[in-house]
Amino acid sequence: MPQAVTEVDRLVAVMHRLRAECPWDAEQTHRSLVPYLVEESCEVVEAIEAGTTDDLREELGDLLLQVVFHSELAAEEGAFNVQAVAAGIADKLVRRHPHVFATETAPDDPHASWEQRKAVEKGRTSALEGIPEQLSALSRAGKILSRARSRRVPLAAPAEVEPITDEALGEALLDLVVRAQASGLDAEQSARTAVRRLEVRVRDAERG
Repeated sequence: MPQAVTEVDRLVAVMHRLRAECPWDAEQTHRSLVPYLVEESCEVVEAIEAGTTDDLREELGDLLLQVVFHSELAAEEGAFNVQAVAAGIADKLVRRHPHVFATETAPDDPHASWEQRKAVEKGRTSALEGIPEQLSALSRAGKILSRARSRRVPLAAPAEVEPITDEALGEALLDLVVRAQASGLDAEQSARTAVRRLEVRVRDAERG
């Protein structure tokens, strides 16, 4: 643990010096760094799915740099620093795991329990609040359905859903993209339209 802390402190010091002495780093803003944050996140996913442990270590380092970079910018503005970021997430993990750090019984559905506590903390009244618009249609649909389920939003669903394997699901989705192209349709756009209809159903169900 001491080694890890020392290296993180060193990274923060390196970033601080780059902001002072490197013209490119000095001119960056939170907004200008967004493309790099997205790119590095995607490269972490790629390393997990198809890379080696060395690839993953390197890509996680690149992603950590983005966290430190944004924290350095915020520190310069007098808002917060990387220590506050680390403290915030540590406090959140403790707060949202009372079955580990307090005396509550472990929930039957830990994910649903997490979402419920998150909604209370942020004062959210709808399952749709806080779901990023920038997510892909499939990711957004999955998030909406998970939130609706954890909040017990009554949505009409098939009486029985037949399980499907990861491989079969991937092939089915790919087949839909092929069919969409053959029909002159944009699969992502069609999915986004369907997700918007799902959002309407969720809002209607929440209103009762």
